[in-house]
Amino acid sequence: MRLIRGFGWTMIWAGGLIFAFLAYQLWGTGLITAKAQREAAQDLDQIFEESVAELEAAGLPVAPEPEAPAFAEPVLYPEPVPSSSSPFARIQIPAANVDHIVFEGVERDDLKKGPGHMPWTPLPGQPGNAVISGHRTTYEAPFYDLDLLEAGDPITVQTATGSHRYTVREILIVEPSDVWVTEDREGAWLTLTTCHPKASARQRLVVVAELVDGPNHAFVYGPSDDVEAG
Repeated sequence: MRLIRGFGWTMIWAGGLIFAFLAYQLWGTGLITAKAQREAAQDLDQIFEESVAELEAAGLPVAPEPEAPAFAEPVLYPEPVPSSSSPFARIQIPAANVDHIVFEGVERDDLKKGPGHMPWTPLPGQPGNAVISGHRTTYEAPFYDLDLLEAGDPITVQTATGSHRYTVREILIVEPSDVWVTEDREGAWLTLTTCHPKASARQRLVVVAELVDGPNHAFVYGPSDDVEAG
């Protein structure tokens, strides 16, 4: 009888520990991310100002305000390379309930703070294929609703260079080994990746969006090209 009672208590404690672990994964990790996001949001304007000052000090072109007259010839406005693990951008996707600060890096600790930019890909708003990854079920699950997106939905990324507007062109389900989705592309693109299905790392959900407006749009596509219609 004592043995049975002891086994019963062991199972109760084991169940409690499992429940506590699940609660931490689903809610506790979100508190960690929420704190990192709040702190980063407070610092982002200053980060933008410092990045612009860095460009000016280097004699590089700084994107004018949207209402300012454009240069006669399209200019490529560079983005200062952010330091590892630092916040540098804000991504907003209304159709997927995304409004998060983006950090530089996709290491485990980076993604605990929010969506992370793959450092070996171009920065958002620059020519090529900028890739951002994010959690789907833990750490505030920034990309939880990414599956709600459809072709034509808008995505906005704000960086020190300005506001870059993308339009979703394609949604893919791929294997984790399909790293070709992160390869460079002609034009200016934004690729978002997260786990699929929810609560599983068996596959990857990939959203591919094309730059349709922003400081570098005319440089990449030409002043007369209508990318929206593409």
